[in-house]
Amino acid sequence: MEIFKNHQFHYSLNGNINQPTIIFLHGFAGNTQDFSSVISLLSQNYCCLAVDLPGHGKTRVIGDESCYNMSNTAQALIDLLDDLQIDKCLLLGYSMGGRLALYMTLHFPERFEKVVLESASPGLKTEKERSHRLQSDLQLAQKLENSNLKDFILNWYDRPLWKSLKKSPSFDQLIETRLANNPLELAKSLRNLGTGNQQSLWEKLTQNQIPLLLLAGEFDHKFQAINAEIASLCPAASQAIIPKAGHNIHFENIDRFLTVVRQFYD
Repeated sequence: MEIFKNHQFHYSLNGNINQPTIIFLHGFAGNTQDFSSVISLLSQNYCCLAVDLPGHGKTRVIGDESCYNMSNTAQALIDLLDDLQIDKCLLLGYSMGGRLALYMTLHFPERFEKVVLESASPGLKTEKERSHRLQSDLQLAQKLENSNLKDFILNWYDRPLWKSLKKSPSFDQLIETRLANNPLELAKSLRNLGTGNQQSLWEKLTQNQIPLLLLAGEFDHKFQAINAEIASLCPAASQAIIPKAGHNIHFENIDRFLTVVRQFYD
C-alpha cells in the first residue's frame, strides 16, 4: 500500500523484477484478482503489476470525486510507476481499464513500449452521445447507492454483452469477486470514470506511435467494429479476434488470449 497525494493504491507485484513490467488495469467492478490466472502464467517472463483502480477493491481515495476521473487517475498511476522506479513498461487494459490505458498511452507515450487493449474503446464521439450515456451512468450509480449490490451485479451481467461469459463454469466465482467491492465507491467510479464522463480520444488516435494490439472476442461484434475503426485511423494498431470468447476475453479463452499477448509483447 502506497500513498500518492489523493490516492492510496492497493496493488500486487509478482514475477521476475529483472524482466519487463506489465501493468494490468481491470474493468468495472473488478480488482487486482481479475488477472490472477493470466499473471500466474506470465510471471516467469515478466514482472506483473496489478492495481485496484479508484472505487474498486482495497484502493482508497482521500480527495474529492474528481480524483476518480480519467485524467487524475492516469496521473496517479504515473506517480505510482515513478515511486516503484518503473520508467517504461508494457500496458494491458480491459474494458474500463482499456479506456484508461488508451488515455495513458496518448497522454504519456514516453512511459509505454507496447499496449494491449482488450474490449476497449476511445469513448463516444459526440457531445450528444456522451450526454445520453452520462445520464444512464448517473442512474446506474444511483441504483448502486440505493439497492442490494448482488442484485445490481447480477443485473449488470444480464445484458447481451455478457451472454457467453455467463456460460462459463467459473461465472459464479467471478460474481463473488465483484461483491467484495463497496457499492458507494463503485458509484463514484461510474459517475467519473464511466464512458459518459470520458472525453473522446478518437481525434488523438492518428498521433499515436506506440504499438497497440486491439483484442475483441468472436461474439463481441460491437467491439470488433470499434477495433476496426481504431486500426483504420492508427497505423501503429493491429487487431485480433479471439475465438470462443465474448467481451471478457481473458476469462473466457485464457489460452488464446495469452498466446496473442505473448506474441505481441515478445
